[in-house]
Amino acid sequence: MKAAVITGVGSVEVTTVDDPTPNPREVVVDVAACGLCGTDLHILQGEFAPTLPVVPGHEFAGVIVEIGSAVTELAVGDRVAVDPSLYCHECHYCRLGKNNMCERWAAIGVTTAGGAAEYAVAPVANCVKLPDHIRTEDAALIEPLSCAVRGYDVLKSQLGAHILIYGSGTMGLMMLQLAKRVGAASVEIVDLNPERLKTADLLGVTGTAATPDEFDRPRGWELVIDATGNAKAIQDGLGRVGKGGTFLQFGVSDYAARATIEPYKIYNQEITITGSMAVLHSFERAAELFAAGVLDPDVFISDRLPLDSYAAALDQFAAGKGRKIEVIP
Repeated sequence: MKAAVITGVGSVEVTTVDDPTPNPREVVVDVAACGLCGTDLHILQGEFAPTLPVVPGHEFAGVIVEIGSAVTELAVGDRVAVDPSLYCHECHYCRLGKNNMCERWAAIGVTTAGGAAEYAVAPVANCVKLPDHIRTEDAALIEPLSCAVRGYDVLKSQLGAHILIYGSGTMGLMMLQLAKRVGAASVEIVDLNPERLKTADLLGVTGTAATPDEFDRPRGWELVIDATGNAKAIQDGLGRVGKGGTFLQFGVSDYAARATIEPYKIYNQEITITGSMAVLHSFERAAELFAAGVLDPDVFISDRLPLDSYAAALDQFAAGKGRKIEVIP
């Protein structure tokens, strides 16, 4: 089969690899679409994935074409979205229910072959069957949405909060959509890319700007969310949290990124700084929200490119052009 392969740091090619074979409790998915994510860029930089080469792609959906000998829950022909998370279920953190902290953490498309290919293999337990009204290729959005749902699980946000989001890419926009669902009083987004801010305006954001200084929030914000992973944005965001507020590190930064905190201010103003790592007990809820129309795929997905253009798609994503970019095998 054809697949995109990150062969080494900074190197990706589309080539032919062996067709996947399912274990007894696995299925083979004919990939309808695979979304690109910042994690894919980090893997290309040599971060996250323990070894290269690897077939990337942890945001994907498709049609089951083969099932393992012990699979009874799903059948050939079922359309599914796939949770890429692979946990050991045995380590200290898994036993505490903190599976995303698994000491043997792995993920489809990160540590094992993923969905940037014609076919991908996944445990049956990781597959969520799609309702009839959902287009299969749109369902690749469920995985990033499940990360956003996890972010709000961490925040435990209150009704009537004023929220500031850094970044109006896919994840920032998803956090915007969910903020409205959890009863935010206002949601404001900052981004240096005016084209992306136009999408935030389209989705009903309270305000957009290139810098928070353009907003009238002298007391800061109750919730500040970084969806960029950019060190400068993170540093600025830490200083925008109001008294008793929370800063959520949601964007994935480079390993080398650093920010300075003010311990006395954190103590004196009871500021919470927290993070949200990937998916945890949120994939099925994201699938339900997606089926209920929390996102408009035609707004979120800006480009659908052929698998042969995977390298070009990564370049476009890295340049900040468009919103969610999908490759179609």
